Amino acid sequence: MRTEASFRSSAFNTSEVRDYFINDCCFGDDLAKWMISRLRQAGVATNDEPGQEDFGWYFEFTVPAGKHCCILGYQEDEPEGVWHLWLERSRGVLGSLLGRRGHGIDEEAVRAINHALASAPEIRDLAWETSRESAGGPTMD
Repeated sequence: MRTEASFRSSAFNTSEVRDYFINDCCFGDDLAKWMISRLRQAGVATNDEPGQEDFGWYFEFTVPAGKHCCILGYQEDEPEGVWHLWLERSRGVLGSLLGRRGHGIDEEAVRAINHALASAPEIRDLAWETSRESAGGPTMD
C-alpha cells in the first residue's frame, strides 16, 4: 500500500525559523495545523495540535479502523522544496518498540490524507509511494 507521499506547495513556511523549533529545519507546523483543519472539516477526528519531532511535525487522526499518525517534514530542494509525509499506525509504547507502527495502516487513513491534499489548490505534484515497510497490498491510483 502506498503510505508515503511527497508534494510541493508554497503556501507554508519554509524559511522563517521559529523560536520554538527543536532544530532549524523543523518546518511544517503550519502545514500540520492546516491538515488537521481539513481533516476535521471532512469529519475525521484529530489531535487538537500537532507535535514536534527533531525533523518536523506529526499529528494523530482516527478512522473507523483505529488511530493513525501522519508525520511530515520539509526537504529543501532546487528551485522549490518538497514536503514529505508518511503514515503510521498508532501502537503505543510496546508496539512502537516492537516496530509495529508501519504495519496495519488502513486504506481509509490513506484516503483521508489523500483527499485533504489532492482536493486543495495549494498542493501540487502530489505523489504516493509504497512504504519500504509495507510493500504489497492495495495502492492509491
